[in-house]
Amino acid sequence: MGAHNHKIRVGPLEIYAEEEGEGSPTLVFIHYWGGSRRTWSEVMARLSKRFRCIAVDLRGWGKSDRRADNYSLFAQADDVEGVIEELNLMDFVLVGHSMGGKIAQILAGRQLHGLRGVVLVAPAPPTPLHPPDAQKQAMMESYTTPEGIVDALKIVSVRPLTLLQRLQVTEDSLGGALGAKESWISRGMSLDISKEAASINVPVCVIVGSADQIEKEAALREVILPLVPHAYFKTIEGLGHLTPLEGPQELAQAISAFLAEQKLSDNGKEAK
Repeated sequence: MGAHNHKIRVGPLEIYAEEEGEGSPTLVFIHYWGGSRRTWSEVMARLSKRFRCIAVDLRGWGKSDRRADNYSLFAQADDVEGVIEELNLMDFVLVGHSMGGKIAQILAGRQLHGLRGVVLVAPAPPTPLHPPDAQKQAMMESYTTPEGIVDALKIVSVRPLTLLQRLQVTEDSLGGALGAKESWISRGMSLDISKEAASINVPVCVIVGSADQIEKEAALREVILPLVPHAYFKTIEGLGHLTPLEGPQELAQAISAFLAEQKLSDNGKEAK
């Protein structure tokens, strides 16, 4: 089955998604703050050989609508849920990275019909983050110039990215709507979704790079396990925060191994 695109109307907005592969369950990918559905391209290239894969551009990012008045995490979760409903997904797993991981927790807490599991990749925690104002200002400024992206990559990645990956990250990050950038810093990071996380009733896998300086495994265990005691943690050695770009092979293997262990996949085989 070849790749194809979707433009899906969710309320007043048009949400863009790309689909590749076939097989059960369907993997629904949600990108990080500053990314797009392209963040998952190399992971999908490996997993789409056995699974149907759908990567969504969140509102204000990539090819999705940039005219929103509301960029809250709950509104973004509504968009992804709208995509799931429009595509009539009855057997799916959410895969969320960083901010996308927090959105995935919100969605999973809704106990959507057909949801079979959740993979949280270097996820933003369910509990509030309150970085100093100077740090938030620096984060915002890093997404406004190519030079800022270069500096940010020194923090969020450990393995060197290819030229094409660096160009993609720069384009995705600079191209995001201003409201989408500001909303995460001003409201999304500090949003407490503990209640939603505690309502998750499907298998959960948390995948973290051992060298991640943004979301460290020990800190994530401390806040996630009291809310989601059945969550399984997997560490990938030598990866930073941009796990889908730094180690798509290892990440694909970790995802498929989790699906096999939980008997969520048809064939129980890992990605190669």
